[in-house]
Amino acid sequence: MADEATGTGAETGTARVDAWIWSVRLTKTRSVAATACRAGHVKVNGERAKPAQAVRAGDEVRLFHAGRERIVVVKRPVTKRVGAPVAAECFVDNSPPAPTRIEAEVVGVRDRGTGRPTKRDRREIESLRGR
Repeated sequence: MADEATGTGAETGTARVDAWIWSVRLTKTRSVAATACRAGHVKVNGERAKPAQAVRAGDEVRLFHAGRERIVVVKRPVTKRVGAPVAAECFVDNSPPAPTRIEAEVVGVRDRGTGRPTKRDRREIESLRGR
């Protein structure tokens, strides 16, 4: 029988990856989580995940969302949305730190209406980025 208070699948110990990502508050809505799965932005144990793929305790989930990569390890699969304190107990966050405001501003901005970068512009941009 499933535990209704926390939404865990006690009999199976699994949850859908899109529902789990939404339940532990990594995305705002379940449809955003499902869309991220379909777009290939979610990987479970290094493999692209479909929205209905099951996750178990110990699985590593990588999610690219909102401009950064989140790397989390599932501690407890939950299927229903839980409060923030409970959600924090359901995974271990191994994500790299979020970029600082200064690092986020390093991205070059082109003036509006200047069109596509030329080959020379592209090479200058790549050299600035260190490529």
